[in-house]
Amino acid sequence: MYRNDKVIRRYSEPFKLKILAELTIGKHTKSELCKLYSIAPTTVNEWIKKYNRKNLMNTRIKVETKDEISRIKALQKEIEQLKKLLLKKDLDAMVMDSYLEVAAEDLGYKSVNELKKKLRGLLP
Repeated sequence: MYRNDKVIRRYSEPFKLKILAELTIGKHTKSELCKLYSIAPTTVNEWIKKYNRKNLMNTRIKVETKDEISRIKALQKEIEQLKKLLLKKDLDAMVMDSYLEVAAEDLGYKSVNELKKKLRGLLP
């Protein structure tokens, strides 16, 4: 066999259904079936999706204490407050830039930078 030769496995429909049936009755876990029949777990997952057997998919259950939940809610609230503050700061900066543009134009400066240089010279 050459290096790049790959073994391509094709599984029959009855075999796929047999694996899913064994998984359904709980005779073996998914990992046990994969080892027993030398099947990749992703292949079994594809069969589960193909035959619409979502109940056989692994599910994740997140267990949290009340303290963790309250901490998460407090952090989410803080994030929202920080987002609002950041938005306000950005809006204030835009308003300030607009004021400087209008002031530079009214005072006859070519650019805002020119006005800023002049103001720096006046400030202590």
